[in-house]
Amino acid sequence: MRSELPDYPWDAMAPYADRAAAHPRGAINLSVGSPVDPTPVSVREALAAATESHSYPATAGTAELREAIAEWYQRRRGVTVAPEAVLPTVGSKELVALLPMLLGLGPGEAVVFPRVAYPSYAMGAALVGADAVASDDPAEWPEHTKLVWLNSPGNPDGRVQGIEAMRTAVARARELGAVIVGDECYAEFGWDAPWREAPIPSLLDPRIVGDDHSDVLAIYSLSKQSNLAGYRAAFLAGDRALVARLLTVRKHAGLIVPGPVQRAMVAALADEAHVSEQRERYRARRDVLKPALEAAGFRIDGSEAGLYLWATRGVDAWQTIAELAEIGIVAGPGHFYGEYSPNHVRLALTANDADIAEAAARLRAISG
Repeated sequence: MRSELPDYPWDAMAPYADRAAAHPRGAINLSVGSPVDPTPVSVREALAAATESHSYPATAGTAELREAIAEWYQRRRGVTVAPEAVLPTVGSKELVALLPMLLGLGPGEAVVFPRVAYPSYAMGAALVGADAVASDDPAEWPEHTKLVWLNSPGNPDGRVQGIEAMRTAVARARELGAVIVGDECYAEFGWDAPWREAPIPSLLDPRIVGDDHSDVLAIYSLSKQSNLAGYRAAFLAGDRALVARLLTVRKHAGLIVPGPVQRAMVAALADEAHVSEQRERYRARRDVLKPALEAAGFRIDGSEAGLYLWATRGVDAWQTIAELAEIGIVAGPGHFYGEYSPNHVRLALTANDADIAEAAARLRAISG
């Protein structure tokens, strides 16, 4: 029997959220990156037009969706994949947590992920009894590694992996006989040079893998770029044989993206205007919140891309969480992202303009 799973970490935030809610002007929740902006009209119309959906949807996705994903990879990521080498998923979190199981991993094998990381990577290992290894150095990856996660831009720290670093990671993973996966869900949001102008590279970029996608996958989500978190709309691409294997397992497990959502995904992938608009919303919010944090004594580390500011004042994160709660701001403690970030907090840009402005004003009021 598997060991008992840990408590859900966000439950520990309840007393701090309650304290923040007692603020005279109310709480501003910057702890969870849940979109607040409207879902694009084109996507909503596509969903509404597809509500006559009496048949079982295709686990592999419709031909239209697979072609839209492949075309998007070419247009936005500079990556060539065949429609048969892509697969829609029920959001990206289920894939992150279930991929070790879908690949048949178990005890005696290891899942590697970044030292500062979204906790679902470790949870995926725990669900199958595999070893969870937090390491950013390919030379340290153990011989029994069977799955490697890269996350670029990173959640929570917003760091971007360069071409050389990813090339080294792929070479090491192949040496170990491991599958390597790029979690790239924030790739449309680059802020600091060079990512303000240059596209953030995909793990499938030909500069990294050439035309050989063997044992390499990339995953992407429409939750953030298109405000589709409630739709649970994501996809993967890469090694055609791996995709076929995952498709078979997902058919057996009934992991299928609903038909209307598949139609909505096609509309989202075809509409670049709304992505540019959303990027500018987040850029403007970052331009308000980042200097306010710095004025309040925080140092911002990484955060050159993505939807979070990774901030520290050099004290334990729980102390910072408590102090922020006193001014009605809820953030995420670095402890939730592994043992290597005890002094950082994560603040999301996914709040409306008024809340971001209010949070900045409260921070500046305590800057002295």
